Amino acid sequence: MRIAVLGAGAVGGYYGGMLARAGHELTLIGRAPHVAALRAGGLRLQTAGFDERVPVQASEDAAAARGAELVLCCVKSTGTEAAGRDLAPHLAAQARVWSLQNGVDNAARLQQVLGHEVQAAVVYVAAEMAGPGHVRHHGRGELVIGPAPDSARLAALFGAAGIPVQVSDNVVGALWAKLVLNCAYNALSAITRQPYGRLVDAPGVPRLLRDVMDECLAVAQADGVRVPGDTWEEVLRIARTMPAQFSSTAQDLARGRPSEIDHLNGYVVRRAAALGRAAPLNHALLTLVRLLEAGAPPGP
Repeated sequence: MRIAVLGAGAVGGYYGGMLARAGHELTLIGRAPHVAALRAGGLRLQTAGFDERVPVQASEDAAAARGAELVLCCVKSTGTEAAGRDLAPHLAAQARVWSLQNGVDNAARLQQVLGHEVQAAVVYVAAEMAGPGHVRHHGRGELVIGPAPDSARLAALFGAAGIPVQVSDNVVGALWAKLVLNCAYNALSAITRQPYGRLVDAPGVPRLLRDVMDECLAVAQADGVRVPGDTWEEVLRIARTMPAQFSSTAQDLARGRPSEIDHLNGYVVRRAAALGRAAPLNHALLTLVRLLEAGAPPGP
């Protein structure tokens, strides 16, 4: 299958690499240093089970997605509209587009720009960019997608590449379930510069995680969203399955890049305000990360 990945960072690199490793014709679209490394030596995909160089096509230009049967959008939430504008002139009429992004509303935002159906996928993977052309995988890797005419076929295709895919009739709830995990961990990992496993072991942190979770779930319920599963068990599972993982927000701040915090805790704060509710814990975490992003100078 011809597949293009728009946004070839840690998430896009991992899924793209797994699909290319399974024999699919894969093009990664990303930033210049990453693309140069990919062209020179392929993608180094490092996991607990293997460490391989995977041959891929690479480009800085969204035009490289022309002719792709499946496009995976893996850009940061802050770049969704810009990515859509870049992709739109080159998107095949019959192409499937999946949004593999943090947050709840990226698929809808991308669909509005493209004028083309976009399917949301909920992503559970721990990965990082260990350098240009080098993705290091720390754990998990499953996706949740909604029902569509070709969902079963694509789920089987991904499964054959070692990527488990669940088809769910409650993708909005699944997106919120992932959002709650992001809201609980991302800001705290960034503020403290700690991985998930160490965070959970710190005194008082489990109580704080639970309080943030409860606040998010209350907003979701007020918004008419049914969040599936045992959310607290999922919060704890993150630390068990990804103990060495730093949040994407922590990685962004460490690299001096803008984070997605406005689309995580910030989204909950905005939805709460629209519903006439307060979300003080999410507001506090949002504000602290914004201060770190701004590089606020120390006080006297």
